[in-house]
Amino acid sequence: MVEHIRPFEEIRMLLAALPGPDPAAVAAARARDVLLTKPPGALGRLEEIVEWLAAWQGRAQPSIERPLVAVFAGNHGVAAQGVSAFPASVTQQMVANFLSGGAAINQICKAHGVGLKVFELALEQPTADFTEAPAMDEREAAATFAYGMEAIQDEVDLLAPGEMGIGNTTSAAAIYAALYGGPASRWTGRGAGVDEAGLVRKNAAIDRALALHGAHFADPLEILRRVGGREIAAMMGAIAAARLNRIPVVLDGYVACAAAALLHAITPEAIAHCMAGHVSAEGAHRDVLARLGKRPLLDLDMRLGEGSGAALAIGLIKAALACHRDMATFETAGVSEKSK
Repeated sequence: MVEHIRPFEEIRMLLAALPGPDPAAVAAARARDVLLTKPPGALGRLEEIVEWLAAWQGRAQPSIERPLVAVFAGNHGVAAQGVSAFPASVTQQMVANFLSGGAAINQICKAHGVGLKVFELALEQPTADFTEAPAMDEREAAATFAYGMEAIQDEVDLLAPGEMGIGNTTSAAAIYAALYGGPASRWTGRGAGVDEAGLVRKNAAIDRALALHGAHFADPLEILRRVGGREIAAMMGAIAAARLNRIPVVLDGYVACAAAALLHAITPEAIAHCMAGHVSAEGAHRDVLARLGKRPLLDLDMRLGEGSGAALAIGLIKAALACHRDMATFETAGVSEKSK
């Protein structure tokens, strides 16, 4: 009789069998770039962006027709420790704001022609307070990962996972401390604007969680269930599903990168299809990106979340693709090439 595979083992098996980049598509993109009416390398990282799109879409002529920001919203039990400047009820209120078109992410998506979907994750039932118990059990964490996978439809051709959740910068900081070591103060920032007393409570809550759960931190999936949140689990699933469907991913800020960091800790190749949209002003995000091997496209001192930095970066990515696709070649423009 075959023993039933535990949910976390299923995730590990999935991440061990992800498709790789398409070198032929990259070579074709480079070959076209040589023909365009510009000096080689003159568009800098815009050229790198096109190669990245080609590699992970698996197409010599990549396209961005249906980009999506997927915002996952979840509530955290640790918010009861006074770690945020806002009450947990604001999560639901902001979801309503997204749905009515009133948030910053709505305006950024509209300006850049990016789709937006919002996914609520049992907002009426916060995760457990991780200063007292694991935030989730294994089955719940794995089921939320699976939900994140199912939320990504195959017609999407560029994905930016975003999040909303009062207390989630506390969860992200705890994840980074568990992965990379050091006290809470090494990783925390002010989130949505917590005052000095709130920052002290935030650091204390994380330090208590590290002491309570630290014996289990060798396993990134245990870190997820013990100090993570539902939106972080769902973003992990969305990033994995994007890889399986050959959809490049643009990472947002501090909390979204906690999902990427957990995947990276399981296997670094799990986020090879991801590009960092921006570096956040929150916490030690710049340090996190360096550990993930990601160089951000934008540095605008943003710390909003919602997928906002990634959505702005999609505008830049679209411009890079437009140059590659629509520029004239030396031959079609009648422009002389560089003398040999």
